[in-house]
Amino acid sequence: MTETITGEVIHVVPPDELDDYDLDPELASLADSRYVLVCRKGGRPSWLERIVAFFRRDPIEPVTLVADTAVDEGEEVTVRVSETGVAGVYDVVEFESE
Repeated sequence: MTETITGEVIHVVPPDELDDYDLDPELASLADSRYVLVCRKGGRPSWLERIVAFFRRDPIEPVTLVADTAVDEGEEVTVRVSETGVAGVYDVVEFESE
């Protein structure tokens, strides 16, 4: 089953740097020769949304995407994903916008 996620890329781990990070073994096997993208789910919040989230104590919801395509930090992406066996980690099926 797939779903669509929009998020702001806040960190990218390229395939050649995967060994430099202490990744969960399941995530490491999923990410073999692929990019790991850590995203802020929902995209880039406005200043007003940030202030409201601060006062409501509503934390940023991070998601981790495993993709074949490189994306720059700070970009907002919309992707179709499928769930993996690791909580909060999704396999990118298709980039809907780059």
